[in-house]
Amino acid sequence: MSRRYELKPAARSKVALNYAGLLNEEQQAVVEAGDGPILVIAGAGSGKTRTLTWRVARLLHDGASPESILLLTFTNKAAREMLRRVEEVARADTRQLWGGTFHHVAHRVLREHAPALGYAKGYSILDREDAKDVMSAAIADCGLAVGARRFPKADVLVDLVSMAVNTQTPLADVVADRRAQFLPLTDDILRVARRYAERKHAINAMDFDDLLMNWKVLLVDHEPVRRLLAERFRHVLVDEYQDTNKLQGDVVDLVAGAHRNLCVVGDDAQCIYGFRGAHFQNILGFEGRYPDARRFDLTVNYRSTPQILELANVSISYNVKQFEKALSSVRPEGALPALVPCRDVQQQAEFVAQRILELRDEGVPLPEMCVLYRAHHHAMEIQFELARRGIPFVVRSGVRFFEAAHIKDVLAHLRFAQNPGDELALKRALRLAPGIGSATADAVWNALAARRRGGAGGVDELLAPDVAGHVPPKGRAGYRRLVDLLRKLSRAPTSDLPGEAIELVLAEGYQERLEAEFVNADSRLEDLRQLAEYARGYEGTEAFLSEIALLSELSAETVSEGGEPDEKLVLSSVHQAKGLEWRAVFLVWLADGRFPSAQALRDRDGEEEERRLFYVACTRARDELYLCFPIMAAPRDRERVVLKASRFVEELPGEPPLYERWQLDEPGAAPALPAANDAAALLGAPAPEGARVIPLLFGRAAEPEPDAGPSSPFPRLRGEGRGPDGPADSEVGDGGQGGDDVPF
Repeated sequence: MSRRYELKPAARSKVALNYAGLLNEEQQAVVEAGDGPILVIAGAGSGKTRTLTWRVARLLHDGASPESILLLTFTNKAAREMLRRVEEVARADTRQLWGGTFHHVAHRVLREHAPALGYAKGYSILDREDAKDVMSAAIADCGLAVGARRFPKADVLVDLVSMAVNTQTPLADVVADRRAQFLPLTDDILRVARRYAERKHAINAMDFDDLLMNWKVLLVDHEPVRRLLAERFRHVLVDEYQDTNKLQGDVVDLVAGAHRNLCVVGDDAQCIYGFRGAHFQNILGFEGRYPDARRFDLTVNYRSTPQILELANVSISYNVKQFEKALSSVRPEGALPALVPCRDVQQQAEFVAQRILELRDEGVPLPEMCVLYRAHHHAMEIQFELARRGIPFVVRSGVRFFEAAHIKDVLAHLRFAQNPGDELALKRALRLAPGIGSATADAVWNALAARRRGGAGGVDELLAPDVAGHVPPKGRAGYRRLVDLLRKLSRAPTSDLPGEAIELVLAEGYQERLEAEFVNADSRLEDLRQLAEYARGYEGTEAFLSEIALLSELSAETVSEGGEPDEKLVLSSVHQAKGLEWRAVFLVWLADGRFPSAQALRDRDGEEEERRLFYVACTRARDELYLCFPIMAAPRDRERVVLKASRFVEELPGEPPLYERWQLDEPGAAPALPAANDAAALLGAPAPEGARVIPLLFGRAAEPEPDAGPSSPFPRLRGEGRGPDGPADSEVGDGGQGGDDVPF
């Protein structure tokens, strides 16, 4: 005997929403607005999250069922936090409310409807590594894994396909626009992309872009599904609408097309992700797509002082494509932003470090201060100076500059050319050559090390038959090219010109490698060119490499000594800083051609996005804003380049004053580190014969056999074997079995 028992929805308590004193008039107008399309232009620091939270609470309070509300955000964390606040203020159960990222919601939809697209239930989702593996298989299927022409690696193709899907642009056009060097390979790239799609479907899997694309396909091609979703989602709300791409914008319009109860919240002045595919026209053209839309502006800023806001307001007003508005501050009056012209990048770094220490002494904790920059390489000198002064810092925009893979790759070439006993540097350089893996690199090094123990072992010895013979046929061309490069780097004048040496590594194949293998090749190339400029300030390559090694170790000691420090200064690109705030912000490298970047100035839209980026940077500051730029760039071809302040500063009116110009004085310049000017002071004199290399703490090594050469597996100290007036014998190309006598 059994009994059926019906569960009824819990009666929702009619708790009155009381937001008196919690919302300003602008926010309250958004919360209380009725049905229909709504565009909310929420200025920086205007409390948009609070406004959106209360609007969801008001919908629930007025009788909307939780499952009828779709809340789209850019992080699941943001959605969870918003729904938690909704539960607190509305006393409502939000577990049935659809909230999360576009991809999260798309997955929930496709779990129900993927069979309509030919997928079996329980399809897999490919992460980035999985997608790269499938793409690699597709390349191999098309017979393009090897060949005379360098075909783009799987990572690059995944990125190109993703950009095409998210911007709804033909893949051939994306290749032409973003990777013009691959234009001759367009037909092959299209063939691989088609095979990539076939392989994913064959294994019942979707990548992240497929989730969105298939959601759109369901809405466009499957009318029953579209009607079902339109009936389910009676209220659609979208946060950070200015950052949506074309595909996301299309999905939003399709989901909300029937009932038109759509509320989008964003700030056109903070649309800064065009390089990722963000479609500015989504927010700018909203009123054109929804002629009956009502627009609400949130202009009361709770973050910054009036002086900081006034500078930001005036700057963004020079953009043509925008919703005109002016933010007003509720904060008390503060100091004017400071414009700080610096003699060069080194003085800029010194100013930032000194002022940070002063602010810390005045009671501003390090985590409440931030150094912002347009590109990662702009932080290079800053990181050096912070390490010198023992100021702990964290880099939000990625790894520390000299820990980046492409920086270490190039420096490995210079290190080995200077010190042929540097095992790690040689192995790293070898593994970069096509057709050479770790096993071959180990074998080459062991053979070279044996020659070094016999008294030889310079760069030229890499061509000796017993060394080069370990390279397999598929790697011989790349090996010969690498050895030729290392020989050039080890000979004058390049051996003493670190800037030129870096440029030579790029020209001799590393730039080509970057462009074929990395999705952010342009950024990495700019890092390396900036590194070359910086290196030209040193008298020699040894001094340059030694300072990098010394400061890297100093930085590591500063951070790790005694455990993690309680507080760290924040370094970040402006793009990574969006949505964050600090009491004091230092914006560096604010020079024309650097910020805005020269590449962005090719068209009006690019300049306007750069101005929006400047606006975002300024509005991260609560109390103090420092705008810094170097007047002189690092020397190039032994000539210094004069820079001028960014056009975003130059265009600001002089009256009323929007900033205070600071003049830097150096009454007593501190002595430079020895490594910057005197290699001998850092490296010391050459070790005398018989000098101890291995500490006694490590035990005594067996005595070497007569005439067997040094027994230690450690490389000899740099300078060992050199005469007073010339190079060591092993560095002379016509000695021993070196030269061009190679087995291939």
